[in-house]
Amino acid sequence: MTDKAWRYPLSDIAYGAAERDAVLRVLHSRWLTMGPEVEAFESEFAQAHNIAHAVMVTSGTAALELALDALSLRPGDEVIVPALTFVATANAVVRRGGVPIFADIESCARPFLCVDDVRRRLTPRTRAFIAVHYGGACADIVGLSALARDHDVAWLEDAAHVPGASGLGASAAACFSFYGNKNLVTGEGGMIATNRADIADRVRRLRTHGLTRRSIDAARGSVDAYDVLEHGTNARPSEIQAALGRAQLSKLAAHTDRRRAARARYVARLKDDVVIPAVGLETVAHLQTVLVPAERRDEVRTALHAAGVQTSVHYPCVHQLAAYAGVARAACPNAVRYAAQTITLPLHPGLTTDDVDTISNALRDAIAHVGAGR
Repeated sequence: MTDKAWRYPLSDIAYGAAERDAVLRVLHSRWLTMGPEVEAFESEFAQAHNIAHAVMVTSGTAALELALDALSLRPGDEVIVPALTFVATANAVVRRGGVPIFADIESCARPFLCVDDVRRRLTPRTRAFIAVHYGGACADIVGLSALARDHDVAWLEDAAHVPGASGLGASAAACFSFYGNKNLVTGEGGMIATNRADIADRVRRLRTHGLTRRSIDAARGSVDAYDVLEHGTNARPSEIQAALGRAQLSKLAAHTDRRRAARARYVARLKDDVVIPAVGLETVAHLQTVLVPAERRDEVRTALHAAGVQTSVHYPCVHQLAAYAGVARAACPNAVRYAAQTITLPLHPGLTTDDVDTISNALRDAIAHVGAGR
């Protein structure tokens, strides 16, 4: 939410008694630092996604950075990332000393990392590529896995938009975010899910300074001496975050059903008026994006805001941001076209059919009004 009282906010947190009780359970335990709640959440999350290991960290960005550390990214190594993503995907590469190489998306109808474009951008310096599962639907997991195998490069899944999706874990690691607008919300927090025990073990060590002991073991007096095996960081999540995550995970399937129902209603109401990406794909419905003519996009958003409908843009192209002015800007025409046209509409579990109908009508009115004024 913003400081403006939107009638139809872009997202909303579906919290209730379960989250309240989870926080109280942690407070009554008198242990707030990473401990049994984190371990329980990791186990439940891994089981829910049919992935062998899950390691909780402080954010989705930390998940990406530590996953790159686990791949032993070296300074100067190239990592291919989509031009259309949140900047954290590329920032994680830069902050680990790598060089982000931007690749295009498949099309405006399928805004996912393009396998063929990744193949064109591979060089002897390519260490890995990161695919973003965008908006709630998954990228071409089969094609990306084959590409990685054929060229002996690693790949990671930026899975911030897809908790609860099926088919994850084919990469070296899938990295999730639990930020306040995500499908599973802990405020801040993230998870690295992997079927590789070596990656899981290394990330567990890296998230706590490279130590060979856990804080809770030291507090309980079960271990005293320790060693530091490598230069790690502090990416330990709190017990409160994990307890909230467990409560949210128990509701994830029901919340996803509500999101899908709202998205299906949007598609039914708007399919003849705007382009809706990823129609027909399996989705956990994180974002509801639509495409309008680029020259009208800002005016349409202004009209929606006047009607009390909050919108956003997911995303401006990363390779066009000021911080990346010094990075080689290879052409990514599909991503540029998509970024110029996209509008994100409200989508969350609390959205009703009447809400979707009202928002859809407001969008159609805005498009007609802007069109009539030209």
